[in-house]
Amino acid sequence: MAERHYLITGAASGIGAAACRALAAPGAAIAVHTRKNREGAERVAAEVRARGGEAQVLLADLAEPEAPARLVGQATEALGGLDVLVSNAGFADRTPVAALTDAGFAASHDAITFALLRLARAAQPHLARGRAPRLVAVSSFVAHVFRLEHPVFPASAAAKAALEALVKALAIEWAPGITVNAVVPGFTRKDPGAHAALDPRAFDERIARIPLRRLGTPDEVAAAIAFLASPAGGYITGQCLHVDGGITV
Repeated sequence: MAERHYLITGAASGIGAAACRALAAPGAAIAVHTRKNREGAERVAAEVRARGGEAQVLLADLAEPEAPARLVGQATEALGGLDVLVSNAGFADRTPVAALTDAGFAASHDAITFALLRLARAAQPHLARGRAPRLVAVSSFVAHVFRLEHPVFPASAAAKAALEALVKALAIEWAPGITVNAVVPGFTRKDPGAHAALDPRAFDERIARIPLRRLGTPDEVAAAIAFLASPAGGYITGQCLHVDGGITV
């Protein structure tokens, strides 16, 4: 029987997949969510099982209003409970404000901010019954860095900033039983062949402006997620932990 139950959204690749690997262990049961990349999610689930954990693959488009609650219900039933929710799914949109339509702006909020809100509302009763319950949301440096030498993501930045505000509100509302935090990645390497918001060649131009002079890795972000999701992170709540090589300093 599993000792700790996780739902990780956007887990077919990148940071979400790395989080699954970081948390996979005997006694861990992980619901590996993806919108449509079943093949990638199945690979991640196989890695979880190879490390001694249990895994279930679940598909849902979290931008659809009813999908988050349905996903939480499916995950809880499949795993036998829920102790940790990692809200990672989302996408980056560089469309400038002058060209950004209402629908385009709303799409970022549906997939990021509203997805977290709806996931949280559905998950709260299950987390409240869980063991050392945690919610960890994945934000982005784009909500914090606005400089001429860096790309700007207006819709994504607004959605991620709202996500971080929601994290802080939930931390107050859910205390003292459930901790709620965000991890804030900087420029992070993508999986080979994965979609990237920037041309991979553009990353080289950014490295000189990162204090640690390199890109982050999904595994480094996942390590922060794993710590906040663990019993050891029990006295941390309402925080935004930047894993960005110093870019937001």
